[in-house]
Amino acid sequence: MAEAWFYHLVGKRLEDVLPGLIERSLERGWRVVVQAGSEERRDALDAHLWTYAEESFLPHGTRRDGDPSRQPVYLTAEGDNPNGAAVRFLVDRAEPPDLAVYERAVYIFDGGDPEALQDARRRWRDAKAAGLDVTYWQQDDRGRWVKKA
Repeated sequence: MAEAWFYHLVGKRLEDVLPGLIERSLERGWRVVVQAGSEERRDALDAHLWTYAEESFLPHGTRRDGDPSRQPVYLTAEGDNPNGAAVRFLVDRAEPPDLAVYERAVYIFDGGDPEALQDARRRWRDAKAAGLDVTYWQQDDRGRWVKKA
């Protein structure tokens, strides 16, 4: 059964947490698709993943880079999965495609944005209704993820 994990950001930005979550997915041997809410946001995440840490980077690409099947992490603003990803990250209220082909869908939302909270609640209900195994994670005051439901 596919899983849907919801990550509630409190005190940290998407750019602060996304690289670590992607790294954990790659460590599991999963290919990753990150779906942003717009092409501009996709491009900003593309630049960020090359420079987020001096000692490392995340190998990734977009449609511009060609041959997406070779990308362990593919960034998009659409519902495509050209690299055969097992996990799909949905950020900035991106509209999810059919999630049945994924082992895990990961929704990351800003707890300080009322519209993002409302959208996450709707997506939670939709995931439950679709029979997905749902889990809710929230950051504690030290920025660590704590499973809440």
